Amino acid sequence: MNDVPYLLRGVTKLTTDSSVLISSSKYLNNPKMRDWIANITLKRNGPDVPAQAEMYPVVEMLKEIQDLDHIEELFTAERKKNPALDAWFEEGYLSNYDADYFKQFAPGTLGHVFYRDVIEKNFEIVIYDLPKPKTQLEYFNYRSGQNHDLEHILTGGDFNYMGELVPAWCRITSHFKHLSPELAGELSVMSLCVTLRYTVRTLLHYPTVWPTCQNAIERGMRVGHASGPIFMFKYEPVFHLPLAEAREALGIHGAEDVDTTGPSMVWAEKAPVTA
Repeated sequence: MNDVPYLLRGVTKLTTDSSVLISSSKYLNNPKMRDWIANITLKRNGPDVPAQAEMYPVVEMLKEIQDLDHIEELFTAERKKNPALDAWFEEGYLSNYDADYFKQFAPGTLGHVFYRDVIEKNFEIVIYDLPKPKTQLEYFNYRSGQNHDLEHILTGGDFNYMGELVPAWCRITSHFKHLSPELAGELSVMSLCVTLRYTVRTLLHYPTVWPTCQNAIERGMRVGHASGPIFMFKYEPVFHLPLAEAREALGIHGAEDVDTTGPSMVWAEKAPVTA
């Protein structure tokens, strides 16, 4: 025992008859996920693979890896003890607005900010083209897609690489504040995957950007801790309100608007590094 390094004591070497890699982790067992995680965290940025394209494959991977039936069971159990969540599913609200709808809103309102920052810059209103939801998880994901850009605005995450961290960490924090841990964990996997490139890759390759990265995470967590269940909010009724009033009406607290354009350009290797 004294010959074993302190940090290695207690390690048990296991054997297996399997001829392929096998683990107790369903994520590690998936070869596509292993390859994606290695690339998403260790690579540098380059124009050949835009950052937004990096997330597309993980959507299908998670459908393969996660136990979707079990997630449905978790939702059903949660609804029995969470009246707000149950009412949210019962309503089953889906937005049906298009880009032209936002032209009507006065400057300074949430609807106008959305038009200015999303539509006029030619971002797609919905990130993933999903079929109309048939299950609880599909509805949750559908509304998440409809609301993602609005959550950027309302949580204080601007529309660039470092800005993505704010709504993602607000979501993770909100899930664990308002839902049971196992369900919150399942629903947070995508948000965690979103943040991996901005955390690990930033620290490894773009350390001058790290303070901005850390601040964005902290700001997202702060909003998640201070606010109601952001994943259930209906934003449409407050489009006409000034941004600060819309946040207050919804119950979104602690949001801080920070311009992270410069650090995001450095992160994307589109601007020189400055000390």
